[in-house]
Amino acid sequence: MAKLSICGLYFSLEADIVLILENPRSHEERKAAIRLTRKTLDENGFQNVLVIAGTGAQSTRETKKLSIDAKDAGASHVLVLTPSTWVPQMTVENIIRFHREVADASPIPVLIYNFPVVTAGQDLDSDTIGTLAEHPNIVGTKLSCGNIGKLHRLTTRFPKTEFAVFAGRTDLLTQGLISGSAGSIAALVNILPKLHTKLYKLYQDGNLEEAIELQGKLGHADWAIGRIGGIGGVKAVVSKNFGYGSPYVRGPLKAVDSERLRENKHYAIIEELIAVEKAL
Repeated sequence: MAKLSICGLYFSLEADIVLILENPRSHEERKAAIRLTRKTLDENGFQNVLVIAGTGAQSTRETKKLSIDAKDAGASHVLVLTPSTWVPQMTVENIIRFHREVADASPIPVLIYNFPVVTAGQDLDSDTIGTLAEHPNIVGTKLSCGNIGKLHRLTTRFPKTEFAVFAGRTDLLTQGLISGSAGSIAALVNILPKLHTKLYKLYQDGNLEEAIELQGKLGHADWAIGRIGGIGGVKAVVSKNFGYGSPYVRGPLKAVDSERLRENKHYAIIEELIAVEKAL
């Protein structure tokens, strides 16, 4: 991915496995994964590629600890979810206090991760994120909520150099760029990195019609991977088609059988675009 001009790698250590890697031993596992990523990039001449570590946890103290660990292991930024164990207590005031306290303690810049699906429906609005954006160590947000209006409101309030707003899903990539986003941090990039890079270049070169056409195909693929199985689906597709990794995921998540992907009607669009990806 680094060879394709991907600007950074996000290590998803929160939304999928935050409660699976919750003991002290798992902290070491997190650091080892980040450290290996940074080392591999550096050894291959990609010192400029960012490593963004997910450090959201269910307490302020642990989130601070994970953020410090991430820096020690070589991460350049952290991406932080809002805690969701006790949703009725997560008022706007408490949400803002949590993220500010984490940002105060983090030795590296913080991005706010807005992902209602994995935070029990908590959806930070543009006013809340805008307030957090004023903190000197909070430098951006990943909007997996899919709200293009929210994205646009934030991009018109803050320049990218001060607060970078990223679409959190591929099906908003072009729409987000048109609205001033800094790009996208999305799961489908793991499967189709060349096509994402191509779309970004088409947009940057002013070929909007071609970009929109490709966006449509990627949008269908983004929907399809969710229907195949989310995290498990991504791992199954990658291992089957690119020969690395495995479909294994930790419980309670369920693995997707890579040998039975064609039984899912949504896989056809993914397979079609993988053929295009491999031809680039």
